[in-house]
Formats: sequence, C-alpha cells, structure tokens
Amino acid sequence: MTAPHDASGVHTVIGVDAGLADLRDADHLVHDLADALGLSPDTLGRPAGVIACTHLIRTPDHRGTAVSLALPDPDMAETTWHRLAALHRPNLTATLGPRRLGPPEGTRPATLAATEHAHRRSGRAVLFPGAAHLTGTVTVADLLTLTAIDRLTVLGHPSPTDQPPAPTTRILTRDHIRPEWQTGHLTLALLPAPDNTLAPFEVPDPTPCCAGHS
Repeated sequence: MTAPHDASGVHTVIGVDAGLADLRDADHLVHDLADALGLSPDTLGRPAGVIACTHLIRTPDHRGTAVSLALPDPDMAETTWHRLAALHRPNLTATLGPRRLGPPEGTRPATLAATEHAHRRSGRAVLFPGAAHLTGTVTVADLLTLTAIDRLTVLGHPSPTDQPPAPTTRILTRDHIRPEWQTGHLTLALLPAPDNTLAPFEVPDPTPCCAGHS
C-alpha cells in the first residue's frame, strides 16, 4: 500500500447501531448513512478518506450487527456527528468518544463497534479509500497500490514470509470486496480461482449490495 492511502491518520470513530441482525442489512445501512451524512464517494476515495465497517456483536445481552465510521480528523468527525444527530432517527443509537445518541443502556453495541474499529482489531470494511477501483478483474499490484487494503491472505496457501501473491496475479473481484481489520492491517482474504486467478473469500449474497453505489 502506498503512503497516501495509509489510514493511520484516523483518530475518531463513530459507532452506530440500528438493531440489525445480518450483514446485508448492515451494508445497506452503511450506504444509507454515507448518503445522508454527506460522505460522498469522492470524499471516501480521497487519500485520507472514511472507512466504514460492519461488526458482528455477540454479548450475553445482545446479538446483532453494528457499524462504525472512521473519520480522518476531529473536524470531520464533529461535523458528521452533528449531521447524524440531526437525522432524528429513533431506531439509531450512536457513540463518539464519551458522547451518546440514545439511552446509555442501548448504546453498548455502537460503543463496541467503535472501539474495535479504533484499535483496528476487527471490522469488515464496506467503504474504504480506493474501493471504486475494485470492479471486474484487477491485479494484486493495482489493489495494493490504489486502495487502503494493505495485506492479502490466500486461504489454504499460508506464506511463511507473509508475502502477498505475485503482483501480476489477477483477482476476480465480482464487484464485491470486503476486507477486514486484523491486527492493525486492512486484510483481504482470497481463495484460489480458475486459471491461476484469485477471488475474494466473501461472495455477494445473492448479488452485490447496493449495486447503484460506487
């Protein structure tokens, strides 16, 4: 990954919970919030862009899927927080640092999502810098150069040196790429595919979510 797409400048993360049960609904929520909060594709594609993730929440008192929005600087986080509050959606709870939207007892899923993303321990990225480039077939070199993804793993083919596949290896994106935070790296899991290509481990179900979004 090249320096312009380094996400290390992300200092503020908003967690949001809408009581959703599955990933597909959470993907729709991410795109809906991006539109409603003015996080346009151009903004998301800039070098220090937004990374929006889904999170499976499993606690003794809650099972569902929350989302997180990592903003590149405090000013953008503040603006986004006020826009979120102005939506007046009673089904949403949200957190930004110590601040809460909704009853304190109902914001724990949002807090967990924000914390996991802030520490880059987990989070399945739906929107991230460079995602618009990942359509059709791309090479490993282009994926790592043009997007915020900075690590690739090929399931069933562990690399003792942690090296990615050859730069010229083709990846069949299926127009559906969902990397995940793992130990501080935005990591894309891949599987071997026909003709010496690779394909993402996660497949669209049944078709790419929000096909009208870039």
